[in-house]
Amino acid sequence: MTAYGLAHLRPPAVLPEDVFRYLERIQATLDPFGGRFVVHGAPVHVMEGEWPGALVIIEFPDLAAAHEWYDSPAYQEILRLRADHIPGDLVLVEGCGPDHDSAAMAAAMRAVGVPR
Repeated sequence: MTAYGLAHLRPPAVLPEDVFRYLERIQATLDPFGGRFVVHGAPVHVMEGEWPGALVIIEFPDLAAAHEWYDSPAYQEILRLRADHIPGDLVLVEGCGPDHDSAAMAAAMRAVGVPR
């Protein structure tokens, strides 16, 4: 099942040189794990709530590949170039697939007694 890395980043007004070095090197860390950028800092159009900062979404073939990428020596070597300068949150999550049915999900949740 396809998985995603989602980052909500809050970059400073001026990016330090380390961030540019990170950007120059990150794709090479993704390639061995089938990772590809889906969203990479495009303007966010906030429809509800607040969203200070930027959004990055990286797609992986599966959750195992996403974890392997994050834990890889190549990515760990460059991680501090970004993380030391841009605060943010990063999550890895499995996608729901093309056959996902939210109505069936609601029925299953009701059946097991998920609190309403």
